Amino acid sequence: MRIESGGAFEAHRRRVAEARVARRKTVLVCCGTGCLANGSAAVLDAFATRLTARGLNAELGVFVKKTGCHGCCQRGPLVVVEPGGTLYTKVQPRDVAEIVEKSIEHDETVTRLLYTDRKAGACTCQGDVPFYKHQTRIALRNIGRLDPRDIDDAIAHGAYAGLVRAVGHMTPEQVIDEVERSGLRGRGGAGFPTARKWRACRTAPGDRRFVVCNGDEGDPGAFKDRSLMEGDPHAIIEGMTIGAFAVGAHEGFIYVRDEYPLAVSTLTTAIGQARDRGLLGTNILGSGFDFDLRLSRGGGAFVCGESSALMRSIEGKVGEPRAKYVHATTRGLFDCPTVLNNVETWSVVGQIIHRGGEWFARLGTPLSKGTKAFSLVGKVANTGLVEVPMGTSLRTIVEEVGGGVLDGRPLKAVQTGGPSGGCVPESLLDLPVDYERLTEAGSMMGSGGLIVMDDRTCMVEVARYFLRFLTEESCGKCTPCREGLKQLLAIYEGIVAGRGRPGDVERIRTLAEGIRLGSLCELGRSAVNPLLSTLRYFGEEYRAHIERRACPAGTCRELTAYEIVHDGHPGRSAGVNGKRRGARAVQRPCNGCHVCVAACPVGAIAGERKRPHTIDQERCIGCGACYDACRVGAIRFFPKSERVAADADAAC
Repeated sequence: MRIESGGAFEAHRRRVAEARVARRKTVLVCCGTGCLANGSAAVLDAFATRLTARGLNAELGVFVKKTGCHGCCQRGPLVVVEPGGTLYTKVQPRDVAEIVEKSIEHDETVTRLLYTDRKAGACTCQGDVPFYKHQTRIALRNIGRLDPRDIDDAIAHGAYAGLVRAVGHMTPEQVIDEVERSGLRGRGGAGFPTARKWRACRTAPGDRRFVVCNGDEGDPGAFKDRSLMEGDPHAIIEGMTIGAFAVGAHEGFIYVRDEYPLAVSTLTTAIGQARDRGLLGTNILGSGFDFDLRLSRGGGAFVCGESSALMRSIEGKVGEPRAKYVHATTRGLFDCPTVLNNVETWSVVGQIIHRGGEWFARLGTPLSKGTKAFSLVGKVANTGLVEVPMGTSLRTIVEEVGGGVLDGRPLKAVQTGGPSGGCVPESLLDLPVDYERLTEAGSMMGSGGLIVMDDRTCMVEVARYFLRFLTEESCGKCTPCREGLKQLLAIYEGIVAGRGRPGDVERIRTLAEGIRLGSLCELGRSAVNPLLSTLRYFGEEYRAHIERRACPAGTCRELTAYEIVHDGHPGRSAGVNGKRRGARAVQRPCNGCHVCVAACPVGAIAGERKRPHTIDQERCIGCGACYDACRVGAIRFFPKSERVAADADAAC
């Protein structure tokens, strides 16, 4: 059914919204990628089967909805029962019958499936769960609430209301002015003012213009853009259509990597439905404005997240960046004026136009307005999708939303901004998260990855990991990036293998400065951020690796040895083996529980149950699996160089 005007749209929205309010019960089953991997498709099928068997169907006002990611991925598969917002965690098909009987047929709760933690206890309502309670969701507002393949469900939840206002009651300049009042900055990492970019494109010479969505999310550990495309595609489509109206474009592309098949499928369905409703295509909502969208599927090259490389890829060329003195707003896609924003930026535009720029600007800080979404991962109790107001401290995100460091271990650092970002130490945990403060700390906002690291994380190894990733992903077009990253990687490989040399730190700084100054694009210029930030805050770890051939975290295999304590002495461990937050666990003698034997991947641990075990140093590969598995603190690590020296003394 095609909607021909704003009035017809409002009447349609009212009908579908009232129909959903009238539902007696709705079961929202998370079918985001994380929960699907944990078996939520089987849970969805089990609900459909059980409800049919019990005679509960749409005629009786009971519905099962397949939604996008609910956010709290650590506790999936997740199920929410409405009304009331009862949240069930780690739901399996065998749990469905009990949920149907207690929560659908009666207004009771399955207590054993509720979210529970040490601080909050058992939480019945989703809004009371600390993970959700401390968030302010704008970009993620409808993920987990609507069926992404049902445009009427999206309309009932407010989709396209901003578009109706824009094309029916505003001029293009008024739309840009509203975005300017909101203070919206690009959520892709650079933080460039969105309105300024749109105005530059609108006033650029030429008759053909484009709007482009960057859905090429390639950062390790980042998945919030993918979840937006999977869970609320109509928010992106609406934002791009408003942007196209504002700049005078009639064509648009969503560039999404081919490794996101669920996102590709969901976006394809949503674009088709928007055309059918008259929200894309010709004469949108009877306004005389024409605009259409196409998907462009990328091959997964990290460099294609860079704007000019992305546009070359859409054109069918090799994804390589070009010099930045050529601005995309003047000569972008097909050498035409182009606006490129990322998924999160486009997804909030509709809300800004619908609710007003001042509403958005009231959130955040003076220079960084609104909210920011993150993929919260790493050594944190609750991993998942997070959205908080700009200026929220890292401590709030990690401890209140994330539930603190996993297993109560001490926090060491938080890495923000993906491979191009930096590592912020625990001492700066109260740092407000905004563009300026993160840059001052040697990191960056980036596309929204946030990795929590505990005391068992080697910061030299972290720098090497990101350096290896970027070396492999460099397009090779410019020499500083292509050759400089290889030289840096060789130095880091030597340091973590115990071959570090005096002067390595100075060589790292010199090479990093050359790469930053000479690289063509931001991939090369920002590739040194993880290195420089770890040198800035964790210089003692570099010195330990180079001067003492020791890894303070005990994770560099070539430098670390492990042994089982038999006499209960506290040992020389640099880490904490207990479960108490921030406390150094006193090591106790091995009790022969056999847990370390099961954890060892190479069978290097021997011993009878309830008798002290031993580690065969010749077979041990230094992985630390035994150390992490030990429940009583009976395993310690120490520099392998100490054992070599002790063996030499014994031989003498």
